Amino acid sequence: MKLSHIEHIGIAVKDLKSAVAYYENVLGLKCYAVEEVSDQKVRTAFFQIGQTKIELLESTDAEGSVGKFIEKRGEGIHHIAYAVDDLSAALSELESQSVQLIDKQPRKGAEGLHIAFLHPKSTGGVLTELCENPNKTK
Repeated sequence: MKLSHIEHIGIAVKDLKSAVAYYENVLGLKCYAVEEVSDQKVRTAFFQIGQTKIELLESTDAEGSVGKFIEKRGEGIHHIAYAVDDLSAALSELESQSVQLIDKQPRKGAEGLHIAFLHPKSTGGVLTELCENPNKTK
């Protein structure tokens, strides 16, 4: 498996509107997209900084994973996402190395990416997301 770059850092927030205001007004970044990912029970806002993105995650359902995360740990870094060229191959390789997968198959994520999460029990306590851009030529 070859990671090409940090795709994004996911940050759980209670209030997307105020968090976007902070990133825009204080840090000087520009929110370029807001999207709801209903199957993940989140509303997201994206900022680009260099090659990496910041993804703010607001829960749309307290029973969703981000809602539970905020209830248990409060706002803050939720996950780190790495870009890979072949997500299915990466998942097969990781599974063969006994890495605990949350997603055994790629699924649709924000921005049209294919995504899969690795369990923090296998990744040093860090929820890890792998992302593949299906529109990128390999």
